[in-house]
Amino acid sequence: MMKNERNFETENRIRINKYLSDAGICSRREADRLTDEGRVTINGIPVRTGEKINAEAMVCVDGRAVKKEERKVLILFQKPRGLVCSMKKQGKDPTVTEFIRYPLRIYPVGRLDKESEGLLLLTNQGELVNALMRARNGHEKEYLVSVNRTVTGSFLKKMREGVPILNTVTRPCQVQKTGEKEFRIILTQGLNRQIRRMCEALGYQVLSLRRIRIMNLRGEDLQMGQYREIREEEWKELSSGLGVPESLIMSDTGGRRG
Repeated sequence: MMKNERNFETENRIRINKYLSDAGICSRREADRLTDEGRVTINGIPVRTGEKINAEAMVCVDGRAVKKEERKVLILFQKPRGLVCSMKKQGKDPTVTEFIRYPLRIYPVGRLDKESEGLLLLTNQGELVNALMRARNGHEKEYLVSVNRTVTGSFLKKMREGVPILNTVTRPCQVQKTGEKEFRIILTQGLNRQIRRMCEALGYQVLSLRRIRIMNLRGEDLQMGQYREIREEEWKELSSGLGVPESLIMSDTGGRRG
């Protein structure tokens, strides 16, 4: 093999998690989990996590050939309580993708726990997931929360300044009382069950939690259980907020609903 041929072969190899992300199968993190579990193969041979493969390789996930999606999709969904944000079935609990039954393979961007409801994004674009999930970028997410006790000034102050949970202290955030036992909170990080854990650490129990905004995206036009594709003007504002080119997330969508 000639030297330039070897160089081309090396340059044409990409990590398996990027391959699956670019193909619209899942995020890179989820891809690592799939390879850890031996569910990704080439010619029937499992691919190791972190392994580089030829970009033209025929890759299978759970025995099904990976085919790149032609159309870029980003879905805004009003998730009802009781749905699980996972690509993998967990017991009898229905997943969001089972509920939506979208014609293209899509997967959730981040998590909204089973007991919570409200806005959730789903996509087939791995690079978009990576951009949205970078916690250091401080993307805002807004929630309405009801609790089992009166919301006091002391509680609000502690929530705003940061609460010790999960071996760290939460970032300072915006919190506003909206009722005797209700408040609105805007987070710029996404720790596991963060709001519930913050409340529990201060002696409160969350009774209901609904996400009403993700960056510039709101879903006032959607009933619980409904979804729609992102509109063109929302694409443009979102790409600006993420600091990524419009071409990364731009689609031929006309805002289709379901």
